[in-house]
Amino acid sequence: MLIAADKFKGSLTAVQVAEHVAAGLRAVVPGLEITALPVADGGDGTVDAAVAAGFDRRTVRVTGPLGEPVEAAYALRAGTAVVEMAEASGLRHLPPGVFAPRTATTYGTGELLRAALDAGARTIVLGVGGSATTDGGAGMLSALGARLLDAGGAPVAPGGAALADLASADLGGLDPRLAATEVVLASDVDNPLLGPTGAAAVYGPQKGADAEDVAVLDAALTRYAEVLGAMPLAAAPGAGAAGGIGFGALVGLQATFRPGIEVLLDVLGFEDAVAGAALVITGEGSLDPQTLHGKAPIGVARAAAPHGIPVAAVCGRLTLPESALAAAGITHTYALSALEPDPTLSMTNAGPLLERAATLLASDLLT
Repeated sequence: MLIAADKFKGSLTAVQVAEHVAAGLRAVVPGLEITALPVADGGDGTVDAAVAAGFDRRTVRVTGPLGEPVEAAYALRAGTAVVEMAEASGLRHLPPGVFAPRTATTYGTGELLRAALDAGARTIVLGVGGSATTDGGAGMLSALGARLLDAGGAPVAPGGAALADLASADLGGLDPRLAATEVVLASDVDNPLLGPTGAAAVYGPQKGADAEDVAVLDAALTRYAEVLGAMPLAAAPGAGAAGGIGFGALVGLQATFRPGIEVLLDVLGFEDAVAGAALVITGEGSLDPQTLHGKAPIGVARAAAPHGIPVAAVCGRLTLPESALAAAGITHTYALSALEPDPTLSMTNAGPLLERAATLLASDLLT
């Protein structure tokens, strides 16, 4: 068996999901051969998934989204680094109930990238998601040597709103090692930077932005794209990812955009892990309509399809019809909500419930 599941957000990491599923399977079929390959789609948990696959964890002190120092980790193996922007610039670093949609910065993500370069990385997977920021990656580029100046020649203030004051941009000072580094932008969203489907309008409210904030941020990001002379890239898929850091990566780092789960499956070695498997078990906290748009379980099912290996899924809750999952290549699904309808209790007891779900899976499919 190959267990290639994402985290159950708020309950279990991807590593814990694999552990509980394996325990449930072996309760029914002792001695079952199981390979665990925790996966992620570029957002929270991406570094953890890489470390579980054999990468080294490196921890550095960087600038958090509010300007305070935070501890952030990236993963490194054989010249390839996996950098998760949420480690440096994520919502996880904000105090409970505190948001800063106009001023949060991605400067720490740039510092994390520079640390990966210092460690010898020449291929960098930049996983984006879970950000506290809507600054178009301006902070990231500044940390890597870009000069973003106002009309008086002073650096613009941190955060997306301050980009309204941007008068000139000089990317000539960007770290020269970037020119010899392959940067892959890994994201599960393909939104553009601007407009009604852009970074501010769609994701700003998740970061505390009200309607006025969204209008201010979208106008400031428009100014940013104009000054950089990169309006065509503002419309590129992935430019709006994680508060527009995708745009900054496309423009300043010459990054290529790929769906996050596809990138991570390549980096983590899915093709080797799936060889010889009789069944693949994937999953995430919620299998819902968003799952069908590039989330980890669908990516795993697509990767398993050429091998002719059936795919089952576990999840916290299920709101997709069986027909939609079957069309995506997932033949059986086991939801914790079927065992414990109370969402709070289901999340609190996710581990034991997941083991029970795995025993049902094993009874149905392995005996």
